[in-house]
Amino acid sequence: MVMDGDRERECDQVDEGNVASTPSTSAEDLLQEISGVIESVAQLGEYRRTQKKECCGLARRLKHLLPLLEEIRDIDSPIDEAGIVALCNLKKVLLMARKLLRTCNDGSKIYLSLESESVMARFHSIYDKLGKALDDIPLDDFEISDEVKEQIELMVMQLRRARRRTDTQDIELAMDMMVVFSKTDERNADNAIIERLAKKLELHSHEDLKNETMAVRNLIRERGGVAAVAAGGPNAESTQHIVDLLNRFKKIAGMEVNNSLLEEPAHAAPKKLQKCYSLMIPQEFLCPISLEIMTDPVIVASGVTYEKASIQKWIDSNHRTCPKTRQTLAHLSLAPNFALKNLILQWCEKNNFQIPKKDEPHSNESETSTPEHKEEIASLIQSLASTRLEVQRDSAKKIRLLSKENPENRVLIANCGGIPPLVQILSYPDSKIQEHAVTALLNLSIDEANKKRIASEGAIPAIIGVLENGSKEARENSAAALFSLSMLDENKVTVGLSNGIPPLVNLLQNGTMRGKRDAVTALFNLSLNQANKARAVDAGIVAPLLQLLKDRNLGMVDEALSIFLLLATHPEGRHAIGQLSFIEILVEFIRDGTPKNKECAASVLLELGSNNSSSFILAALQFGVYEHLVVLAENGTNRAQRKANALLQLIIKSEQI
Repeated sequence: MVMDGDRERECDQVDEGNVASTPSTSAEDLLQEISGVIESVAQLGEYRRTQKKECCGLARRLKHLLPLLEEIRDIDSPIDEAGIVALCNLKKVLLMARKLLRTCNDGSKIYLSLESESVMARFHSIYDKLGKALDDIPLDDFEISDEVKEQIELMVMQLRRARRRTDTQDIELAMDMMVVFSKTDERNADNAIIERLAKKLELHSHEDLKNETMAVRNLIRERGGVAAVAAGGPNAESTQHIVDLLNRFKKIAGMEVNNSLLEEPAHAAPKKLQKCYSLMIPQEFLCPISLEIMTDPVIVASGVTYEKASIQKWIDSNHRTCPKTRQTLAHLSLAPNFALKNLILQWCEKNNFQIPKKDEPHSNESETSTPEHKEEIASLIQSLASTRLEVQRDSAKKIRLLSKENPENRVLIANCGGIPPLVQILSYPDSKIQEHAVTALLNLSIDEANKKRIASEGAIPAIIGVLENGSKEARENSAAALFSLSMLDENKVTVGLSNGIPPLVNLLQNGTMRGKRDAVTALFNLSLNQANKARAVDAGIVAPLLQLLKDRNLGMVDEALSIFLLLATHPEGRHAIGQLSFIEILVEFIRDGTPKNKECAASVLLELGSNNSSSFILAALQFGVYEHLVVLAENGTNRAQRKANALLQLIIKSEQI
């Protein structure tokens, strides 16, 4: 990562001036540029204290736009001029946001404190422009999925809320600034006030003050240079105030004080600060999710290392794949990578690089901890019991969005008693109320403690009822909810006993692409229970699974083979799938499937062959599996090689060659 700040600032200035007038830009280039802006924001370090909460909130929201860009990039039809214009407007707002975030990242702390109200006005302006830019994007024309549409709708709602919010100012800081800059208040020379200000602004060490000197020098350059200050330009007085206060901080810290800021040319940067622009952080030290240098690296089952907080958030959001490789994780354990952590610490010490301090868990989500926010949630929960359907519908929708927003809301909604009324309204005949309620329960179930709470309220039979009779989206989200709840073993049993497997099989056979994917993941999880394997066979799971294998364009071959592997461990499962046509399909995947396909197909064949004397192996040999196993044993994945070698040994043992 090259910290080429000056070059990117020049790009900002050019782009912000021209973006609105370039609708002829190709869609692919435009999407790449927008992604680049968001990724560059992710690489910014620690923000200034006075604007930290706003910066972290805005940066976090910009990251959430990446799935939207990915789906736009994947559409087959060309983007028309209106779509290009909408994306150009989005890019313009993102460039403005990046410029403001950079100011709050490396700008003068004194300036940001002195001009806090005007800086906050810039944030509110960006919230307004970003909300309008997102509203103008033709999501339907771009064929955006319901999940991403919901995410954008949630973001627009958050932006409106953030635009209305007026944060309580640090009164002591504001008063101290007024006293220090006053010409009549005798306390303006009080060293105690100066020391308190320096501490609040984190400008008490020599290193802090050197960095602030550079930031003030850049500010002077942006305001027209020393000549503009000397000529009494519009910002001359405030610039002089900033320089005077910086010198007073230096005097308190025992540093040499002079007027070099208003005398030296702006390009005379300290050597140490010039060096940091070319400092290269090794790629392996950066978390693949946050793109930030790792402080607590951990290894997941796929062998990839992530920052612990980032991957834990990914797992807590109900993901069961490696974000980088997209492999399904065999387990969810996180192993500390002590070797890499030591290398990072050694590199930081050698290069005099200070790792940015991490925010406290609650700092980015402080909106959720206010009494007003708790009262809002309590009121919404109470409205679920209203006698008016439109009130219930609106409340359920808002709870659905809030439950998706962050982990704190999920805990808060549950603690305020939101789960029982949500379960109760699942049985209402109104399709939208059902959809919002089951999706809210899905979101709430991401929290481990809530999984037990939801099940204990008798939600599973009610969710199965929605799965059988609800709207398309309600059925899909019901399947996803059953998958989430079945992460607990006792809930796997409850779903099976509540006759939840047949409607999941029906969704797998007749649902939309998203419905099939939700159903197949839920069925895989449920089939980890031995009794549920027989229930799945009785429900007719084999036929839709075979269809997934035959239609590779659906992209669910690995999922289907994984379920077949589980079924092959049960006598009824082996009987149901042990047909010549199925064995032939397995051999085809071992021959010309993807590396993961070959691995899964070999695993299924080995499980079948290990539990039957010779019929399955003989059938596979008739379809030419031996030669393909020899190749796989040499060139397959590690697991595929083990399975292929085991099959070859089984063939020899069975004396079929």
